[in-house]
Amino acid sequence: MKRRAWLTLGAVVLGGGGVVTYAVASPSAGHGAEGRAKRPVKIYDLTLKGGASGERELPRTDTQQFSLLGVSWTGATKRLHGTAQVRTRSVGTGEWTAWQDLEAADPLEDPEAGPDARGASEPLWVGPSDGVQVQVVHQDGSTSTGLPKGLQVNLVDPGVATAAETKAEPAAYVAEGTPSDSASPADGDSASPADSASPSESVTAADPASPSDSASAAPSDSASASASPSSSASQSAAASPSATTPSAPPSTVPEPPIVSRADWGADESLSPDPSDYNADVKAVFVHHTDGTNDYTCSESPAIVRAIYAYHTQTEGWNDIGYNFLVDKCGTIFEGRKGGVDKPVLGAHTYGWNRESAGIAVLGDYTDAGATNAALESVARIAAWKLGQYGADPAGTVKLTAGATQTNFFGTSFTAGTAYTFNRISGHRDGYNTQCPGNSLYPQLPTIRAWAAGPVQDLKLTSLSGAALSGSTYYTKGTITAKWSTTTPGSLISKFEVLVDGKVAATASGTATSADATLTAGSHTVAVRAVHQSGKATTTAALTVVTDTTAPTFTTAPKLSLRTGTVSTTAVPVTLGWKAADDAALKSVSLLSPATATFGPATTSSSRTAKSGSASTWSMKAYDYAGNARTSSPSFTPVILQETSAVKSGTWTARSSTNYLGGKSNSSGSKGASLSWTFTGRSASWVVSRASTSGQAYVYVDGTKVTTVDLKSSTTSYRQAIWTKTWSSSAKHTVKIVVVGTSGRPTVTTDGLVYIK
Repeated sequence: MKRRAWLTLGAVVLGGGGVVTYAVASPSAGHGAEGRAKRPVKIYDLTLKGGASGERELPRTDTQQFSLLGVSWTGATKRLHGTAQVRTRSVGTGEWTAWQDLEAADPLEDPEAGPDARGASEPLWVGPSDGVQVQVVHQDGSTSTGLPKGLQVNLVDPGVATAAETKAEPAAYVAEGTPSDSASPADGDSASPADSASPSESVTAADPASPSDSASAAPSDSASASASPSSSASQSAAASPSATTPSAPPSTVPEPPIVSRADWGADESLSPDPSDYNADVKAVFVHHTDGTNDYTCSESPAIVRAIYAYHTQTEGWNDIGYNFLVDKCGTIFEGRKGGVDKPVLGAHTYGWNRESAGIAVLGDYTDAGATNAALESVARIAAWKLGQYGADPAGTVKLTAGATQTNFFGTSFTAGTAYTFNRISGHRDGYNTQCPGNSLYPQLPTIRAWAAGPVQDLKLTSLSGAALSGSTYYTKGTITAKWSTTTPGSLISKFEVLVDGKVAATASGTATSADATLTAGSHTVAVRAVHQSGKATTTAALTVVTDTTAPTFTTAPKLSLRTGTVSTTAVPVTLGWKAADDAALKSVSLLSPATATFGPATTSSSRTAKSGSASTWSMKAYDYAGNARTSSPSFTPVILQETSAVKSGTWTARSSTNYLGGKSNSSGSKGASLSWTFTGRSASWVVSRASTSGQAYVYVDGTKVTTVDLKSSTTSYRQAIWTKTWSSSAKHTVKIVVVGTSGRPTVTTDGLVYIK
């Protein structure tokens, strides 16, 4: 609904073509704080009178503010041939709305309505407006003629009824135009007025300032009369309502919170006659109330009050027609009196009231769907009412027609004959109306599913405290299961975490996670959701292994020298290790002297080490459960210059910044040798290479192990060209012997590196 302002109405003129000129509001009293005192609901009935040249005119008159309107006419069974349209002008903006169709109400919808009941449109909440224009048009767009007698525009001021409203400051709202039927009878006779003021429903709303109780009455020619329901005027039915107040059967599901009539501000004097009852509730019909959806939820009580006043005072019904009303925030309001837990006979779906209850969603759901909050509350109240009589909200039922008619889809019904309906149906299923709107009607399957259960789309989304490897989760013992579902939590009684099929943890229906502790070993974990109906849904089970044992390093981290360029600050090395876990190894991380992370299958990494100083190579192995183990050995790369070697033969000292330490030794003499003795676990010979470099034999501990050819197309220095690694640290001697290669005998050695 559009937001409202308060106003007073001026005059309405209906032209001979069926168009009503706008009524301009006079300044309304009561906009200050003093205007917030409680005041009753009021209805102003503006009768369209005959004028010159067949015009229908509403004499200009001042009237008090209104926020809801409709049109009515003499004769409850009379139909308005054409579409009533209305536009209003907002007090807040001064802008006129576009023309809007006003939906026709069911004929004589209230089975308890008296002989003074009137035909009427559905009421439309427009909010505070200071002008109104009404017309009735045919489907071809022409203005209607031959309109029913007693045609009136009925304006409702919902008043201020609750303590919360009296304290609220006036709010600035934008009114939305609503259609209001207006036209003149074909014979030009003066119309009789409709029933006058009636209480409008109220909620804890911050209503705008309201007029004082001394608001001017309707025009003198349109006297107001209170409706007098007649017990004899009743809709035909297959089942008779009970003559006495029935007991309230317990329901299979919990009762949702419901705002009572007293709390929304019902004036019970507008509905003096006692309620009538059905034998049970076999089905629920869902409606919308029409109007704008742009209302604040604090306005909802006033909207309910206004609908109540319109039904009782304009249409002449015994009470508000709906059994329950729901706003877009999901607040549920008690509708027709008689006890929310009783099978109260309502006036909501012509031909089917005797065996059903009616739930109306405040707003117009033709182009936009209802909010999830509203759908949730409709599902809760429908499930509760049907649960009192053991009915499945997702099922179907045979209902006996109380009237001969057709519905919106063209299905014909004959009074006294049984027809199949969904337990939760739309108004249009039983009567030829667009209600509950083209967007809310497709949402009824969601309402049925939520109301009936089981819980929809339950998924176990994650397990915190556990890590996945393949299709198995691993944990140290405590996990947090997290889940999701499309069914609202208010319709779910509980969630259960199942470990090996047994309940390990329980959470409320609104929870989204729960903790559970698993013993050592392999387990299955699932989540079960129990709908308020008792129906249960369980997710697929996940395999979870509880592992409390830390990984091991089957081979501790070790450094070995590798080929590459050597400097006084960086020596090329290979870091090697092997880690394992009794369940599932996840990763291995290098913590120092650098940082890196490796997969579970990786066992080596090429690095560089600082020469001449000890470095701790700390590594940590992790398993998927979160257990970890650290190993931190220390290694020192040492550079041995030629000056520390034992020499034989002729060697020439050379100086250059390209050499380690700036110096090297060179020899072209066959058999010349250098040897180094050290204690370590890995060694590499460092040399220079060029196109003229020769060959050398390498001996380890007196045994020749290889011949190294130093020839290279490019000149390079400080190259670790040969390496050797042992399983453990020990004393070794490496000897280099010049081969004396023909044409390129020279060998230039730059030292030896070993790791201790």
